[in-house]
Amino acid sequence: MKHVNVGLIGFGTVGSGLAEVLLSQQERLQQRSGLTIRLAKVADISTKELPAQFADTALTNDAAELINDPNIDIIVELIGGIQPAKTFVLEAIATGKHVVTANKALLSLEGKEIFAAAAAKGVEVGFEASVGGGIPLIKGLKEGLVANEILSIMGILNGTANYILTRMTDEGSPFVEVLKDAQELGFAEADPTYDVEGIDTAHKLAILMTMAYGMNITHNEIVTEGISGIEPIDIEFAREFGCRIKLLAISRNHGDHVEARVHPTMVPNAHLLASINGAYNAVHFTGDMVGNVLLYGQGAGKMPTGSAVAADVMDIARDIAAGSVGRVPSLSYMPENIKDREVTPIDQLACPYYFRITALDQPGVLAAVSMVLSKHEISIESVIQKGREEGEPVSIVMLTHTAVESAVSAALAEIDALEAVTAPTVKIRMLEEE
Repeated sequence: MKHVNVGLIGFGTVGSGLAEVLLSQQERLQQRSGLTIRLAKVADISTKELPAQFADTALTNDAAELINDPNIDIIVELIGGIQPAKTFVLEAIATGKHVVTANKALLSLEGKEIFAAAAAKGVEVGFEASVGGGIPLIKGLKEGLVANEILSIMGILNGTANYILTRMTDEGSPFVEVLKDAQELGFAEADPTYDVEGIDTAHKLAILMTMAYGMNITHNEIVTEGISGIEPIDIEFAREFGCRIKLLAISRNHGDHVEARVHPTMVPNAHLLASINGAYNAVHFTGDMVGNVLLYGQGAGKMPTGSAVAADVMDIARDIAAGSVGRVPSLSYMPENIKDREVTPIDQLACPYYFRITALDQPGVLAAVSMVLSKHEISIESVIQKGREEGEPVSIVMLTHTAVESAVSAALAEIDALEAVTAPTVKIRMLEEE
């Protein structure tokens, strides 16, 4: 039986999860591939000793030992970040080794260089675990939906943000309080910026868009807004309108340009994504042949992500054994067919909106607001106004029909300048009908 040797850089949460998967599922992997996939060596600067069950696996604190070991076939990078991860990946490729990574930040920023180097060297790069943890999103796009033009991508791609919004919705608790709980429970990092400000989601959307559309894009080209400004009052108003607020990654394919945005979104309760709660992830694809597809599951965690990394290792091991390396392009499209495409400017976005205007409860305010919206050709679908004690500000909440972002921005600037308006207007985009 042919042996395929794996070298692992990084024995943290996901790295140790991969090690456990390869060990506990070894017999099943053999039965499904006819191969013995062996974790031969681990490089980690903080691990002094591997658990007893990995007695046959060597440990070093120098990644170069793995990269330059001629007996290792596949290098798995699970340290995260840009450097030294990028250096390790490129050095492994240069030595003719295949690479597997879960590093969405690296791929969303430096992927073009990495995939070009791999193609030139004739090796493979697996990255299933970089988007959606244990959900087979990458394989789904790369193989399952290969006959489709992807018309749209909409997804909940960050479990931390989804957990926080779920708690806020179910309990009415403020963001700061739920975030603190999430950190204490291990759902959020000590520095949660990437998760709650949408940056992690943008990294993942960039990867999906590259594969879905065959385009060059980095997360820096994606309009990104987080959830730290969401207040319980907005979640309650969303409930009254039959919606839930979710942090969504959204891309729509308009042919000559594509939308690319991450922001809090009001999702109607009838939509499948509205029911995705807790730390779970889900992505909704629309293909021109297949129609709507929803993939759902655990988007993070030691074993789900370890499972996804192991799937990449298995795919590459099978290709090595069959002599068919490069049979499926890493990014679904052949490298020469991945092109630059225009990203839709955010001021051209057209969708419905939720506005919460805080104003003094006095005659003429609603009429003044309506006049401004009419001036900018923004049509109101529904209005809720809840009074408070006399002389105190009230919330005027509106849902609009489809409006253009540039017109919305101009209108809200005028509304906020009205004498009776006492705070900046809250704006949340709504999910458009398909």
